[in-house]
Amino acid sequence: MIDSHCHIDLYPNPLEIVKESEILGIITIGMTNLPSHFKMGQPHLKGYKKTRLALGMHPLMAENHSEEFPIFHECFNKTSYIGEVGLDFSREGIKTKDQQIDSFKKILEAVGDKPKILSIHSRRAEKEVLKLLKDYQIRNAIFHWYSGGLKLIDQIVDSGYFLSVNPAMIRSESGKKIIQRIPKEFILTESDGPFIDINNQPVKPKDIETVLTHLSTIYNCRVSEVNNLIVSNFKKLVNQIKHESTTGYKRH
Repeated sequence: MIDSHCHIDLYPNPLEIVKESEILGIITIGMTNLPSHFKMGQPHLKGYKKTRLALGMHPLMAENHSEEFPIFHECFNKTSYIGEVGLDFSREGIKTKDQQIDSFKKILEAVGDKPKILSIHSRRAEKEVLKLLKDYQIRNAIFHWYSGGLKLIDQIVDSGYFLSVNPAMIRSESGKKIIQRIPKEFILTESDGPFIDINNQPVKPKDIETVLTHLSTIYNCRVSEVNNLIVSNFKKLVNQIKHESTTGYKRH
């Protein structure tokens, strides 16, 4: 299975989550909220084959960004994954809107033509995020827990970007509609653990199976076939950045 967005470092015992996922063969991309968190966590993941840590700059922590950018640049070449990054114009985040935009532009400028995969936060700022990704000619991005309009999904996939869905989305009507709108070849799975509960317990990467079961009903096929599809989609992204790293893709 693929967990393209999980906050491993925010569980009470992160290595317990890592070890369980490794045993189960789950490829897990661990998000971080700040570069200092990445720097602290990365040494603990050395030696694990299926778990990777992403370098993040969460929009809801924009007030910390300016002091964190030196660490962002220091750690930039230590991972192929950038996340969680993006914009949040909800009631919770709107007060730092200008700081967020400034930070996100700096991140996108740093990424540029580098072979990276971004995991994107876009709550109440979906159009703005998409425009900036296109303006900076970002090639590889995953919209995590998308909650915007249905029609914009068409523009997201037309731009070559993926969307990752989680157990919370299959429990809401709006989430189900979003999932049905995403073309099969652009869908990925995520847990967003530990921010979602299942049976009053924080979700774990293995709970992505509930999403696979839901998708198997939509696609009218076996769960194993859905899992193969998700793995194939993820491999497309990874192969894309491998290709870019060897061919030296440049922006036009």
